[in-house]
Amino acid sequence: MSPDELNKLMSDCAKDAILTASDEFNIVLDKTPESIALVDDVLLSFVDKYHDLALEDEAVFTICNIFGAYIGEILKAQLDGEWIYDQSNPQAPTVFLKVGDNTYAFAGICYERLVNDSQVSVFAYYEKALANHKFTH
Repeated sequence: MSPDELNKLMSDCAKDAILTASDEFNIVLDKTPESIALVDDVLLSFVDKYHDLALEDEAVFTICNIFGAYIGEILKAQLDGEWIYDQSNPQAPTVFLKVGDNTYAFAGICYERLVNDSQVSVFAYYEKALANHKFTH
């Protein structure tokens, strides 16, 4: 996958997140950093609305990837990051946002909140990522 294809894919996924949040929960994600806090609510709302259906593999994969892309697109614009497609595990290729020497797995943190621990905050993860680069730009 070329960098251009990956950028388009992640941009499209972020748009899907905006539409999904609006259609499913009437939550407006407006591409601002502040709206990332709403993603925490959206993820738990899936479980509230769909119960176990929200935790089926395919649903989890889609939910985590589109909302991970949404968060990543915001940070990418703020810090001039780039999407990296990691195929080191062919069974589970992953996408990371690379900023400087760091990489961030936004889909992974969405997964943690959705599936493993509702106390995990994607907004806090985003804020830590932002803080890591505050003094380098």
